[in-house]
Amino acid sequence: MADKDKDNDEVEATIADEAVVIKYKTAGEIANRVLVEIIEKCVEGASVRDVCIAGDNLILEETSKVFKKEKEMKKGIAFPVCISANGCICHFSPITSEPDHTIAKDDVLKIDLGVHLDGFISMIAHTVVVGANSENKITDKRANCFLAAHYASQAALRLMRPGNDTYQITDMVMKVCKEFDCKPVEGMLSHQLQQFKLDGPKTIIQNPSESHRKEHEKATIEANEVYALDVLVSTGSGAARETTAKVSVFKKTEEVYPLKLRASRIFYTEVIQKHSIMPFNLRNFEDEKKAKMGVMECVNHKLIEPFQVLFEKTGETVVQYKFTVLVTATGPARITGLPFEEDLYVPNLSIKDPEILSLLKTSVNQRGILQPVKKKKKKPQKNVNNAAGENCSMDVDPPSKTEAGVEKMEVDASA
Repeated sequence: MADKDKDNDEVEATIADEAVVIKYKTAGEIANRVLVEIIEKCVEGASVRDVCIAGDNLILEETSKVFKKEKEMKKGIAFPVCISANGCICHFSPITSEPDHTIAKDDVLKIDLGVHLDGFISMIAHTVVVGANSENKITDKRANCFLAAHYASQAALRLMRPGNDTYQITDMVMKVCKEFDCKPVEGMLSHQLQQFKLDGPKTIIQNPSESHRKEHEKATIEANEVYALDVLVSTGSGAARETTAKVSVFKKTEEVYPLKLRASRIFYTEVIQKHSIMPFNLRNFEDEKKAKMGVMECVNHKLIEPFQVLFEKTGETVVQYKFTVLVTATGPARITGLPFEEDLYVPNLSIKDPEILSLLKTSVNQRGILQPVKKKKKKPQKNVNNAAGENCSMDVDPPSKTEAGVEKMEVDASA
């Protein structure tokens, strides 16, 4: 079995080990490359289902090319490709028997996926507007939402340092979004990542209610930890809700229960053998109808956990940026993420808060140390494939002028 269950006394593999860092970064490079190819397929008239399938296949193809000598190494999809449009918040990746979404001009698409090598997971999510370009810029309230999500993620990144606590990041994301009259999606979590574990013990919560604050205690960020930093921002209230959209993404839990139905036992055995504890899509099963039957008893008895498809209020838009952060002794290093095309968005609001501006004027440099950024001459635009991490060295999207006197910045977030 591929669960990689560890004895209590076994030492956890962390980024203190160079070999672990290499696996995280290689998975990150693959995630970035796959995301670039998925974005190219997100054109008017395309099927979300078809693009998701192509993305999943590409992850499997790319991971098969690395660490070939390690025959027993588990690798592949850490999170199936999901493409959630407009007011759909997350986890939309329909199976063939459920309604699809045909991509339309002006759709706001959130593309979310994960890659793992030997259980070391690199997550990424990026948001694009179909058909947006220098001649067709976004000038309505969605522009504010894009800037809010971008700057909130950049501010959060700069707080991912040993000794800071998770609620400092929670509060900063809220402050940035308030500057743009937007709301973080309530209750969304950024998870600590561990080997073969997508949802580690520490979490960073967005826009928490009082009950959320009781459930998610403050935690201290420590060196050698890894996080999937996930920021989702809405033009609306930020309240997530379920609709008629069917769940297609699930993952195995550690619960135990003797299944009664034969279809459920067959399904659960296949989950263990093929997916272990990594999330999977019901499309990955030969017979979707039987898989839908088998998953029901498993979910009812908490052997399998569903990833609910969530929505904002009709007419609102949600923007998402997610990247994987390695927390070193001297600060954070981001290993996934694509450049933010700020020139495509024309907001009518900007950041005025001095604390946020001061934070955004610091860099995450090669050593992870926060320090002011010196003014540099603007460099030519890099090819997006290079930005996708060929050498694991990436530019963090530079904040532009949010008020008079705030310079554009270039930030190196390589480890």
